[in-house]
Amino acid sequence: MAFTEKQEYKLEIIPPYSIIQCRRADIVEKDDVEVGRSYHRYVRKPGDDVSGDCTELQSVANALWTQEVIDAYAAHVASTAPSESSEAE
Repeated sequence: MAFTEKQEYKLEIIPPYSIIQCRRADIVEKDDVEVGRSYHRYVRKPGDDVSGDCTELQSVANALWTQEVIDAYAAHVASTAPSESSEAE
């Protein structure tokens, strides 16, 4: 009658800036039979710190997030942010 816990990850890449969406499944097993599962989702954007994430996500981020991609994403965010003049109205 041993309980064990494990995690499984599913990664999705969202173009054009290679945003990474991660779904983590927390799985509980009793004597190698699954008795429970819960899901957690989170998103990482180019330039985010991924050092605390799973190794799969770190590898994908390191492969996709070149400095050009990070700069393009930052420029996109800056161009879509509301301006200070529109916030004052």
